[in-house]
Amino acid sequence: MATAAPARRWRGVSDVVRRIARDPMGLLGLVLVALFLLVGLGADWLAPFDPIKVGVARPLSPPSWLHPLGTDQLGRDLFSRVIVGSRIALAVAGASILVAVSLGVTMGLAAGYGPRWLDNATLLVFDVVYSFPMVMFGLAIVTLTGPGLWVVVMVVVAALVPSYGRIMRTATLSLKNNEFIMAERSMGARTPRILLRHILPNAIGPVFILASMDIPAAIAFEAGLTFLGIGLRPPAPSWGRILNEGYVFIQQTPWIIIAGGIPLVLATLGFTFLGEALRDTLDPKLRRRR
Repeated sequence: MATAAPARRWRGVSDVVRRIARDPMGLLGLVLVALFLLVGLGADWLAPFDPIKVGVARPLSPPSWLHPLGTDQLGRDLFSRVIVGSRIALAVAGASILVAVSLGVTMGLAAGYGPRWLDNATLLVFDVVYSFPMVMFGLAIVTLTGPGLWVVVMVVVAALVPSYGRIMRTATLSLKNNEFIMAERSMGARTPRILLRHILPNAIGPVFILASMDIPAAIAFEAGLTFLGIGLRPPAPSWGRILNEGYVFIQQTPWIIIAGGIPLVLATLGFTFLGEALRDTLDPKLRRRR
């Protein structure tokens, strides 16, 4: 019995992956996301040069066999900087989405299943946070606290929690009065068991779909703040930093902008395609329409 549940879950995950792979767009998204994860996790081994070492080659050298994306104004290898920059993007996206989903799901479950006053208070917090534009909120926080990786993560978390919380609250409200939940309550089941064993597994699917589509937004937000000079401090090889440094030399050396922009485009396409395919796979209504 103990090994049956993990085996069942693994079969469910593999079935979802197979269904996504049958869709050409889903397969492309799966490949791009897998490539992004592989490069981000193995950046230290894949980067051929030190990404912050100055004078590796002649400054502003065009792309060549030794330096496929050329070099920047300090002679640093752009290919290595892009590879290590993927680790920064993965850290920002992974940490911010994980924390935002955890907080949003917890607050949404409490609001949907708890008393009315808690629901109203939670919605008020969501409305207050959601009323601030994400970029303006980020500029204000970074201005007060100073730039840094965890400051960017904190801003992204604050901006995304209301979305996940509202989705989980709505799903909890629709499930809490179902017959199987009422049967559990009549048999003396405690609230944590009802929430974790019955409501959460049946309501978490849309949150995962939204989270997969929010990952490129988190990556682009970090790159945007760094491009404006208020994100990660140099010499961190962020994609936004590459774009910021390449913008000055865009007319003479356009390959710097291209080197910083291509990974952003590919990451956005990959997670967007994967999120669309995941939505079509997990939503029974969409699946029946096919």
